[in-house]
Amino acid sequence: MTTRLTVTLTKAGRTKIRYPATLVADTGDRISVRAPWAADGVRDFGFVRFEPGDVFTEHFWRSRWYAIKEVRTGEGVLKGWYCDVTRPAVVSDGDVLVEDLDLDLWVSADGATVLRLDEDEFAASGLAEADPAAATEAVRALDGLAAQARTESGLTALLT
Repeated sequence: MTTRLTVTLTKAGRTKIRYPATLVADTGDRISVRAPWAADGVRDFGFVRFEPGDVFTEHFWRSRWYAIKEVRTGEGVLKGWYCDVTRPAVVSDGDVLVEDLDLDLWVSADGATVLRLDEDEFAASGLAEADPAAATEAVRALDGLAAQARTESGLTALLT
């Protein structure tokens, strides 16, 4: 039996995107889901393109301040990992609720490219003033992900 869930990503109190996903695993702390690219059309970041047919295997933690999304083409070719810095996920009644805290990290499939993203958006968000503890956790999460991405085992070590 396939378990369907709805992933809802919020930002600054508003729903950024909501999409259906299929449960892959739930360890009690980490919930993993699989979903096709959910936005309309192509999103070209310059360093990677997300497009219809891409498949995301997404890992959310109830205790960690990030989500890791493995991105593959529809043919299964690994593009890389997109990491969102978030508050810990809340899973309830078939919903995975995640609050985006603006900071992101991209790691290419070969691990050679590790890009910290949206630090300007994070600074402008006002989180550091409104919730200093959350801002500290967000920066700590981004720093930890970036450091882990540069190790020999990369981000996959966080997924075992």
